[in-house]
Amino acid sequence: MTRRLHPAWVVASVAFLALVGAAGFRAAPGALMLPLNEEYGWTTSTMSLAVGLNLLLYGLTAPFAAALMDTFGIRRVATTALVLVALGSGLTVFATASWQLLLTWGLLIGVGTGSMALAFAATIANRWFVERRGLVMGILTAGGATGQLVFLPVVAGLATTTGWRVASLVIAAAALAVVPLLVAFVRDHPSDLGVAPYGAPEGHVAPTVEAGGAATRAVRALRDASRVRSFWALAAAFAICGATTNGLVGIHFIPSAHDHGMAETTAAGLLAVVGIFDIAGTIGSGWLTDRFDPRYLLIGYYTFRGIGLMALPALLADSLHPSIVLFVVVYGLDWVATVPPTVALCREIFGERGTIVFGWVFAAHQVGAAFAAFGAGLVRDHTGSYTYAWLAGAALCGVAAILSWSIGRGPRAAREVDHREPVG
Repeated sequence: MTRRLHPAWVVASVAFLALVGAAGFRAAPGALMLPLNEEYGWTTSTMSLAVGLNLLLYGLTAPFAAALMDTFGIRRVATTALVLVALGSGLTVFATASWQLLLTWGLLIGVGTGSMALAFAATIANRWFVERRGLVMGILTAGGATGQLVFLPVVAGLATTTGWRVASLVIAAAALAVVPLLVAFVRDHPSDLGVAPYGAPEGHVAPTVEAGGAATRAVRALRDASRVRSFWALAAAFAICGATTNGLVGIHFIPSAHDHGMAETTAAGLLAVVGIFDIAGTIGSGWLTDRFDPRYLLIGYYTFRGIGLMALPALLADSLHPSIVLFVVVYGLDWVATVPPTVALCREIFGERGTIVFGWVFAAHQVGAAFAAFGAGLVRDHTGSYTYAWLAGAALCGVAAILSWSIGRGPRAAREVDHREPVG
């Protein structure tokens, strides 16, 4: 007898494609900064401010989006988010002043991508799966890397050949293209299809949604989590994760490589290779998270990332050579490998609130990314090089490894949450 595919895998597959579609803009700033500078004369720090606002809103939206998905459903929130991404990218073609990037790149795309960020992936994994949660979280996280892989060479190529406006419109079209799939195949809960989550034991009862509006529940989760020491260790380490990925390498690798004489399309190709290995690294990290202590994984990931950033200033040159390729491969494997173990720790420590708490931890990730994106732009404008930005990132990775060691686990960490007085 043929075994029927569990609907959870269909939902996860469509969620993966949605994350790919929403990831188009993640490939854009690094590839579009040089064309915008050439056309309008906007400085790196000016454009980095818009990117910084985007990254900040990308993170701060996440915990509220997770709570909104509990209230209004996954489909409605995700569909609205993709429309905002499309609007922000499409309206960018009409920008003639740098402040307008704050509205398009910053506000619209920041809120849109924040609602389709890792909190969306965590919600899918936690609602639809009991078994294989770590693996599924790794696969969904890799959706962003796949989006980067698909869009970065396209955006860089279009920006060079047909202009940055065409590249912006392609990103808008990609975000809209995923909407029909979400509407057709994604449901908010397994019970909507008359099934239990994948791997759920006999008699499984879905957890009830906490009372109160989305904003109230998001703020309440933050207030309660902030009383737990491990929350601050998770948030600080993940802020450093954001600073050293989205903020530094994701935004400034292409301009930095260009400073060393490397062609923009070549640098974009290298960053796309990061996306290729990110897929393998993140899925592998999800598999490892199901089997090993997540803290040890985080310590290893941050340590290797710091070593890579420390070596980067010496590796950049005007042509490809084995050492820069090795950096790209190692950094790709490590890029968002931190996500599955971080989600697992949030779930383990904070229980059913873990998804919303992870939203706040992810907000810290994007705050770190925003400061790094803007700060690295200032370093470049004032020193003429990114060297000090790369070295500062390497030092921060060492701090993140130490913080990861301090995170509590199991019953002891859980008691810190469970034995607090209830919040009315």
